[in-house]
Amino acid sequence: MSTESAPYPVGTPGVPWGAAERAAWLARQEQQRSFEVDVLRPLDTLRGRFEVLPYGTLAYGEQTWPQLVALSRSWDAARPVVLVTGGVHGYETSGVHGALRFLQTVAADLEARVNLVVVPCVSPWAYETINRWNPEAVDPNRSFLPDSPAAEAGALMSWMARMGLDPLVHIDLHETTDTDNSEFRPAKAARDGTTLAAGPIPDGFYTVGHTARPELDFQEAVVAAVRQVTHIAVPDARGCIIGEPVQREGVILYDADVLGLCMGMTRARFVTTTEVYPDSPRTDPETCIAAQVAAVEGAVAFALGSA
Repeated sequence: MSTESAPYPVGTPGVPWGAAERAAWLARQEQQRSFEVDVLRPLDTLRGRFEVLPYGTLAYGEQTWPQLVALSRSWDAARPVVLVTGGVHGYETSGVHGALRFLQTVAADLEARVNLVVVPCVSPWAYETINRWNPEAVDPNRSFLPDSPAAEAGALMSWMARMGLDPLVHIDLHETTDTDNSEFRPAKAARDGTTLAAGPIPDGFYTVGHTARPELDFQEAVVAAVRQVTHIAVPDARGCIIGEPVQREGVILYDADVLGLCMGMTRARFVTTTEVYPDSPRTDPETCIAAQVAAVEGAVAFALGSA
């Protein structure tokens, strides 16, 4: 589909969606991969090393998905807490598999120094259908708000509150794909009755820090760790990445609280959202998974050296 010439196949241009349009959009979605095979089975193999616990159950229609978190078994209240989230946008594959790969590889080396809380796939339905939204056409990564409109965000926030967790580090793993311009941005414009504003996708890794807690040296350390694995996005002619001014190489800032982003869910001092671009001719999906792991390693190393 050309985002420049073809109207989105659901709704009337310029008119926000109602219930009928949301239902029509949902009817177009199909399962394309398995949450059980790709996420639950790998987590099962880790149960001997981590506490793998449910924090909720996601239910849409007659289908349900367990919402799972992996915790350090050797929990020590004296150690700082590191929160890793992936799959808030279910279609962003390296976020999910980066979180799993982190658990499978380097996490064991960190457990003597930190308490780990890892949620590999916040949005199971969206993972299976390769979607940005949930079935109600709501973006979970704009829904980390009081009385959240997304069950995916609400369940995680409620569990974090019940557990009383206060992370030192929160790293939320994301990626941008070519489908942002071919599908997801056109869908958003159609849903909201607005004009499509699709810009170029940054070629390379970058981080999005929180304007309230930018910690630019921390962001820079994450970028430096990932640079050993893949290339870093460069700013456009205006010195911006996705319309935001670059603060350091590969670093921009968003107000996570106002936008309802996952990275604003806690008061973590060191917080960031990662972005990789698996469709780049300069990388590949496997390298993007490795980049996510490197980002977590770099985040934890810097935080432990600064706390």
